[in-house]
Amino acid sequence: MSDDALTQVLHKTILALVRRDDVDLTSRQLGVFLTVYLTAGPPTVRGLAAGLNVSKPAITRALDRLGELSLVRRKVDPMDRRSVLVQQTQAGDAFLADLRHVMAAADTEHRSAAA
Repeated sequence: MSDDALTQVLHKTILALVRRDDVDLTSRQLGVFLTVYLTAGPPTVRGLAAGLNVSKPAITRALDRLGELSLVRRKVDPMDRRSVLVQQTQAGDAFLADLRHVMAAADTEHRSAAA
């Protein structure tokens, strides 16, 4: 897929998300959410901050919002009580599945417009 096509699919995806009366995430919140759901094992707050190259307070704010929406859950690591694990939830699984459908629809729309 060309760079322009990828940009068009991203644009259509974001427009579809913005137009819905549903969960509205910032790019940082979406980045944190996707990192939690697309990496193996539950990450730690510290690991998310390092992996995304942002401060721990920024990760905490994003996780606060994601937690309010029940998209992630935080739990103290039983092996190291100083660490906080970020866990996936059923609501987060459903949101990710819905996001994939929105992206697929945006891709289909772009492909039919280009044909």
